[in-house]
Formats: sequence, structure tokens, C-alpha cells
Amino acid sequence: MKESKKSPHSEEVSSYIEKLEPRLAEIAETIRNIILSLDNEIAEHIKWNSLSFYYSGTMKDFDAKEYKRDIAVLNLHNRIMLVLPTGARITEGLDLLEGNFKDTRKVINFKDLDDVLAKAPKLKTILKNWLNTIEK
Repeated sequence: MKESKKSPHSEEVSSYIEKLEPRLAEIAETIRNIILSLDNEIAEHIKWNSLSFYYSGTMKDFDAKEYKRDIAVLNLHNRIMLVLPTGARITEGLDLLEGNFKDTRKVINFKDLDDVLAKAPKLKTILKNWLNTIEK
């Protein structure tokens, strides 16, 4: 496991999680730890009023509307869903990815903390695969 560098928004994210209902806070913290443990170039912030993760390393120039830097957004509004804005680029773990959206987004739905833990190995594989698609 790589040591994650301190995100400039970590305190903001911690504060966001602390305000969640305890069950959701535990789930958010678990997903947070899984994602941040994958690569020290993954950072976090609050975007779209949600806990979001992005690649903070060097990338080739791209149109900001392509969301190539955005890895995942945790949607806790009425469900537990991890949205991958560019998830269609991923070629592994397809049984976990859901959605037939016109954009490149895919989602992973979770029922509860046990479901998050059960899906964690595949989630890690999916996100490592996503990291390998980055054009540096």
C-alpha cells in the first residue's frame, strides 16, 4: 500500500464525513480509505456537494469538460453509490460497474458497509485499472 500524500482538502472532507449519519459516515470513511490507499497521487475534496476523488498528478492537457482528472464521486443522497465520471474507460471489473449513460459515467451501488467490504477487492482492481488509463 502506498502512503497517500496529505490532500489540501482533507480537513474539509473529514468535516463533511463527521456531519453524516453515523452509518453513512462509517461507509464514507471506509470507501475513502480504500481509494486513498491505492496511489499517493489520489486526492480528495468536496465536489458536487459530495465526497470526491481525483488524480492530482501530472497529466497531458485535456478539455476540462472531459473530467479526465475525476476518479469517483460518492453519492450518499438516498442511496450509496460511487459514480465514476469516466468509468466507461475501465475494462476490468465490469460486473461491478452499472449504468448505460450517454456520457462515459458508470456507477457502483452498495447496500451497506458489508457490501462495501465485499466489493473492496474488485473496487481496487477497477480503480487501479482507471489509473493505468491516465495519459501522463
